[in-house]
Amino acid sequence: MISIVLVEPEIPQNTGNIARTCACTGACLHLVEPMGFRLTSKQLSRAGCDYWDHVEIVRWPSLEAFLEAHGNDELHLFTGKASQLVTEASYGADAFLMFGRESSGLPEAVLDAYPENTVRIPMRPDERSLNLSNAVAIGIYEALRQHGFPQLV
Repeated sequence: MISIVLVEPEIPQNTGNIARTCACTGACLHLVEPMGFRLTSKQLSRAGCDYWDHVEIVRWPSLEAFLEAHGNDELHLFTGKASQLVTEASYGADAFLMFGRESSGLPEAVLDAYPENTVRIPMRPDERSLNLSNAVAIGIYEALRQHGFPQLV
């Protein structure tokens, strides 16, 4: 199962939209704390609608705890600083697609530790970033496309 990893997400509506995408694609959602909201937040449930019961959610107390458990697994770190495009990477069936906080992205130390695992979504040079939920959707659908959209209709 492909997993989406949100490292210290800040905006509940983005996380709710991403949970909905995970429910629709069968991806597992990993939430790395600290988060900028509580999971019981009204905006979070509104954005995720009635999809929360259809998503496997794993919470991590810190990025260090997540990396201790999965640092040797197949990680794909999404960042505007990568040279490899999202479409050039090869995604295994159990890949982890990692996304950083909305305001600052993934920590430099993590990007430096996994330089060959970084990917970027192409966009105009003067723009800083896509919305997090849009970036996740692009990443998960590219990974699933490479596998023929298993179990999706």
